[in-house]
Amino acid sequence: MDDVTLARLAKLAVEFGANVQPGQIVSLSGAPGKEYLVRAIAEEAYKRGAKFVDVSWFDPWVKRARIEHAPDDTLEFVPEWYGERLLALGRERGAAITLSGPVAPGLLDDLDPVRSGRDRLPAVRESGEVVSRRELNWTILPCPTVPWAKLVHPDLEDEEALAKLEQQLMHVLRLDEEDPVAVWKRRADTLIDVAAKLTERGFDALHYTGPGTDLTVGLLPGATWMAARFETADGITHMPNLPTEEVFTSPDPARVDGHVTSSKPLVLVDGTVVRDLAVRFENGRAVQLDSSTAQETMRTIIKRDEGAARLGEVALVDREGRIGALDTVFYDTLIDENAASHLALGRAFPFLAPDEEVAGRMNESDIHIDFMIGRPDLTVTGVTSAGEQVPVLVEGAWQL
Repeated sequence: MDDVTLARLAKLAVEFGANVQPGQIVSLSGAPGKEYLVRAIAEEAYKRGAKFVDVSWFDPWVKRARIEHAPDDTLEFVPEWYGERLLALGRERGAAITLSGPVAPGLLDDLDPVRSGRDRLPAVRESGEVVSRRELNWTILPCPTVPWAKLVHPDLEDEEALAKLEQQLMHVLRLDEEDPVAVWKRRADTLIDVAAKLTERGFDALHYTGPGTDLTVGLLPGATWMAARFETADGITHMPNLPTEEVFTSPDPARVDGHVTSSKPLVLVDGTVVRDLAVRFENGRAVQLDSSTAQETMRTIIKRDEGAARLGEVALVDREGRIGALDTVFYDTLIDENAASHLALGRAFPFLAPDEEVAGRMNESDIHIDFMIGRPDLTVTGVTSAGEQVPVLVEGAWQL
């Protein structure tokens, strides 16, 4: 990546994505191989007036050593200061920037999948708490690396693969535009308009049909649909995902029935790849989960707590976004979930509830794991409280 593109990417992350404010503490999360972008973002944050940039690292090789050798009864242990750091950042009304993209694909594949599923780091439960309370202005964006590029484009040599991945990521981030922020604002306006229409319709449920999928997901009364732009409790707007192409809400965790098949591989936060995921739900709960890889890891994860086997998010993605048109599996949930409609097991978003009663019905969990179900032949139908069937998304086009 040339210096000009790197500087534009860092500026997009700081000024538009997280919208860092002068005087804020900025949490910046990276991994081996991403140092170049971490440093560029840190410099940009200080130029913006950040009080302090706090860099944290996740090293998957250290995680591998833990899974391979640590005593069995310690695998779920997380030092309390991990959570306290996030809670303190929320109290300070800080900003957070996280870099996505695998750095060691397949590193954990030969380890005991049950032990792998018990160690959920780098995910930390408290991150969901500060997000739900809207205490942080934050963003997640991709950082290209050679290992990731070779995973996406295995037939190319290292430099060619990296160059192609970088070109694709700059395209989906709109950084190939003269004024990417203006282009992003237009796209965000479109998504926010769709979210408002879905909220106004107040559907009782969504019905998904397609290859390997026949699923009905109940919705909560008055729950809001959101897209693109968030606002903190203090009124700071930010873009949590760059890129973002989705509209989403939190469903009724007790009213999900049927079966669903993933349309893309799911990549967990530690780099584990889950392929061909298929889940069957009864009365809101995942009662059967199968996959061709990492099956026992996923089965272990959804037993983590009461809410881990229930849904916390439903998200719809149209065909007008830039990611799906590339017809590429990126093996990174941030990118792939914005290429296709998806669901998420685990934690819901209480800030979408109209009141405390509805918020209390939303799912609670330590986890939040998105998996992609969208494809060109997936049909999403809204079901009204009177039983009327209303087309919502057909062949990737909005019907509202």
